[in-house]
Amino acid sequence: MAKTTTVRVDAETHARLLELGRAQGTSLIETVRDAAEALRRQRFAHRVAAELAELRRDETAWKAYLTEADAAAVSDGID
Repeated sequence: MAKTTTVRVDAETHARLLELGRAQGTSLIETVRDAAEALRRQRFAHRVAAELAELRRDETAWKAYLTEADAAAVSDGID
């Protein structure tokens, strides 16, 4: 078993985590682990979206990006 620690949350958050765990049949530890991973992925996706939006504002940079992406693309055989 992995080493554990204590995380303090308010009662409402605790109840929400317990309900999420019950709904999926997972322990509180698994639920918190899944929630942390989901938040990490969500924040990563937001950063990528923001960086792409910034890139799109520069027409020259956006065209260069698309050209590079096309050159690096791997054909999957699906048209």
